[in-house]
Amino acid sequence: MPGGLADLLGRDPAGAKSLALDGKSARGSRTDTTAAAHLLSAVLPGGYVVAQLRVPDRTTEVTGFTPLLAPFDLTGVTVTADALHTCRKHAKWLVETKKAHYLLVVKRNQPTLHAAVRALPWKQVTARRYDRGRGHGRRETRSVRALTVTGLGLDFPHATQAAKIVRHRACVKTGKVTRKTVYVITDLPSTTASPQLIAQLARSQWEIEAVHHVRDTTFTEDASKIRTGHGPANMATLRNFTISTLRTADHRSIAAGLRHLSYKPHTRPLDLIGLP
Repeated sequence: MPGGLADLLGRDPAGAKSLALDGKSARGSRTDTTAAAHLLSAVLPGGYVVAQLRVPDRTTEVTGFTPLLAPFDLTGVTVTADALHTCRKHAKWLVETKKAHYLLVVKRNQPTLHAAVRALPWKQVTARRYDRGRGHGRRETRSVRALTVTGLGLDFPHATQAAKIVRHRACVKTGKVTRKTVYVITDLPSTTASPQLIAQLARSQWEIEAVHHVRDTTFTEDASKIRTGHGPANMATLRNFTISTLRTADHRSIAAGLRHLSYKPHTRPLDLIGLP
């Protein structure tokens, strides 16, 4: 169950537009007899962590979905998650119990559902959205096609729309182009969720990877040898809190923000969190 330090340092998701779920292993916490600590996190847009829990050994993230989200008011919040959590029970629980919405990725781990979504009449879709962007040494073009699936026999609880997201990425340095197609389903109707909004929700799910990237590159989390008890989870929580605090203070680069604090280590960190 979530609790302890993660609860004290997390954010309240009530009233948020979306909430993304994803997991990450603290690889350095592995021992000869125990697996690495695998931590499931719930993150708000912008990279602000709401809560985190350690997934029990010899289980998967699926077991942590409900315990992680159960303590929070998710009324009207759209929960996004990767294909591992595209489960009927999760969708029903979010809509019927938490009064929330969902946007879930559909992959081949759900072969029947994936085949059904892939076979939808995408060429006939007129509701489309195109976006272009540049960053991290690449140019990216994204197209989103959204289709109302009510009455099309898509057997998934409360599913109202499906979307096909195609991403073309070109490396600025090498010119190499890659193409990736992602399918998602949601209970949000077309009157509420346009292709543009679906694209935004999908990107908010991918943004959680940025938090994991910072923990790995700036804090070298995978190299940490803290292994005992709640140590790996608590250290990850402190890293999450640091990232969230620096972003709240408008530091776009976490590494640069840490350097700024290090110049006056006895005052700036305390000022940042409001302590005298």
